[in-house]
Amino acid sequence: MDKKRIFSGLRPTGKTHLGHLVGVLLNWVKLQDDYDCFYAIVDYHALTTEYADPSKTKDYIFEVAVDWLSIGLDPSRSTLFIQSHVPDHAELHLLLSMIVPIPWLERVPSYKEQQRELADRDLSTYGFLGYPLLQTADIIIYKANYVPVGEDQVPHVELAREIVRRFNNFFRPIFPEPEVLLTKTPKLLGLDGRKMSKTYENYINISDEPEVIHRKVMSMFTDPQRIKRNDSGRPHLCNLFSYHKLFAPDDKVKQIESDCQKGLIGCTDCKEYLARQLTDALSPYQEKRRQYLSKPDLVHEVLSKGANKARTVATATMAEVKVAMGI
Repeated sequence: MDKKRIFSGLRPTGKTHLGHLVGVLLNWVKLQDDYDCFYAIVDYHALTTEYADPSKTKDYIFEVAVDWLSIGLDPSRSTLFIQSHVPDHAELHLLLSMIVPIPWLERVPSYKEQQRELADRDLSTYGFLGYPLLQTADIIIYKANYVPVGEDQVPHVELAREIVRRFNNFFRPIFPEPEVLLTKTPKLLGLDGRKMSKTYENYINISDEPEVIHRKVMSMFTDPQRIKRNDSGRPHLCNLFSYHKLFAPDDKVKQIESDCQKGLIGCTDCKEYLARQLTDALSPYQEKRRQYLSKPDLVHEVLSKGANKARTVATATMAEVKVAMGI
């Protein structure tokens, strides 16, 4: 039986951080066994917010590719490629823009949210408004059956389904309606307790050296009510504890929780332990990163082969689209 197909992508707007790792990438690795996976570094999408200064985009693309390979995305089991190396994405986006009403795009929740989050940038562009439409093109050009997302991204997939229905009704049923593949993504906030974001600079990169990890962890916000070391703590309200639950052994998590509540462990002790745990957890990825960084031609070859495979599928889809639309 043929595997169902998945599409997903990440924007190359910076280095890969822990939020990406635990919230997206480790799940992608697991999905490789059961699905035909297409994973794209979506550089067109990066331009929707970074258009004023794209000088670092190429470097970030390479860094992201290295990180993907290092954490276990396997080019023999998944198609890994750069979005702009498959121009059909842009062409399908253009054709879909002829039939999609503007209010459909304006009602996407993240449209207003990102405008507030990135208030220092001019996001009154068509590219920013239209990024959910480009996202739809990314998905359906491969006739993807599923899109792995967290609950906050469900409206994007619902929009894609609406657009597919509109296209299929106007012309002919070319595209399957992509379904949400809900993933239980751990909630990992930034060092300051806000959403982990490159905008807030409150993240730990998976490529950070031990001394950098230590410095960042020591700056983390903890329970504001703990003044003295022997004060009773509230682990369930402490951002630090959410990291322990992801990176420490279960028995150690229970011990930290109990000791914190009894005032037997201080926040500095907690941070020192977490810094060591993160360093140990990231060490295998970083060793593989060094190997791939020493072989840039291999990384570029992986992306080139992935783009060739992706183009074969995308070109066939576009041929059907053009016939259906009479062009």
